[in-house]
Amino acid sequence: MNATRIDGKAIAATITDEIRAEVARSGLRPGLAVVLVGDDAASAVYVRNKSRTAESLGFHSVQHTLPADTSQEALLALVATLNADPAVHGILVQLPLPAHLSSAAVIDAIDPDKDVDGLHIVNAGRLAVGDARALVPCTPLGSMRLIAEVRGADLSGLNAVVVGRSRLVGLPVALLLSKANATVTIAHSRTADLPALCRSADILVAAVGRPHMIRGDWIKPGATVIDVGINRIADDTAPKGSRLVGDVAFDEAGAAGAITPVPGGVGPMTIAMLMQNTLTAAQRR
Repeated sequence: MNATRIDGKAIAATITDEIRAEVARSGLRPGLAVVLVGDDAASAVYVRNKSRTAESLGFHSVQHTLPADTSQEALLALVATLNADPAVHGILVQLPLPAHLSSAAVIDAIDPDKDVDGLHIVNAGRLAVGDARALVPCTPLGSMRLIAEVRGADLSGLNAVVVGRSRLVGLPVALLLSKANATVTIAHSRTADLPALCRSADILVAAVGRPHMIRGDWIKPGATVIDVGINRIADDTAPKGSRLVGDVAFDEAGAAGAITPVPGGVGPMTIAMLMQNTLTAAQRR
């Protein structure tokens, strides 16, 4: 494996250290409220990690854990209360929600200026038109920071291919890459000759949620590869009988110039950028 591993964990630690120092310097106490509905084990772990990180940075950290049968009205009422709370600068409702609840309605109910997940249609619109008030989704924001570590902030003259067109990752990261002056192509399951298109990329972002979809011979020599995928696959040799892998066949990707591992790449950056968004929201208030 000749490719450089992009250490998202170390870079995320640098970002959180900077946030901690800014909070201590300014005396500001950013407030983050995290809402968990139901008892999904993975979601509970994510929420716990976010809350612990917020507390470690000196934030005002609030967690609301609601039963799985919580009504839409009750959840929207909680969001309204958090919108009105001056001590709360960021609101995150952990997704996915139980099937009887409308994620779209809940996201739309969050004050756009407290939408630290960056999912509200107002923030999506602000990002699309280049409005600096946009709160950007955390995973794309973290991905761009990792790219900047390798390529710098100005991506002029570079071709970028984003595989995946989700509202959460694919579309926002494509907009951010374009803003950084890359020439961007958004690819997906219906793209003709996807391997050839990927081989044209100086920067390749994989965000499709399919384990090992991007093969080693799809990667241009020297390319920067950002693997957003987090997929659990069976593995009899692993202690739990399974392990996490990305959308890229990591062991085949030696020709890449630099690549994010899974785990330890984009994942830690997502939480770090959530904290950054919360600090930004607090500073604006």
